[in-house]
Amino acid sequence: MEKKIRVLIAKPGLDGHDRGAKVICRALRDAGMEVIYTGLRRTPEEIVNAAIQEDVDVIGLSILSGAHNILFPRIIDLLKEKGAADIPVIAGGIIPDKDIPFLKQIGIKEIFLPGSSTTDIVHWIKENISI
Repeated sequence: MEKKIRVLIAKPGLDGHDRGAKVICRALRDAGMEVIYTGLRRTPEEIVNAAIQEDVDVIGLSILSGAHNILFPRIIDLLKEKGAADIPVIAGGIIPDKDIPFLKQIGIKEIFLPGSSTTDIVHWIKENISI
């Protein structure tokens, strides 16, 4: 039986809108991946613990609240602290262009902005995540 890519999709912080995250979950599932969705308003600790417990191959963060420069570094730091820095993290949502270099510098592997197609996200994961 072929191993599927396991993806955790998470909504960190107080953001209360998850329509986009659910669309991504569905597209990844339809592309043959196993998808775990954490639901709304998750703390960095909850996200990292879920990723480790579920033994995921990649974490996808969706954010609209503007708190990415606070929450994303905390998630990356927690992954390092818990010995799980090998789990790649990607992100999407409302992220200003000026913040992208900082987020990539701290370890976010790819950022998908509004207008990114689900096909592009699926393709990036399949090309860059090894299982």
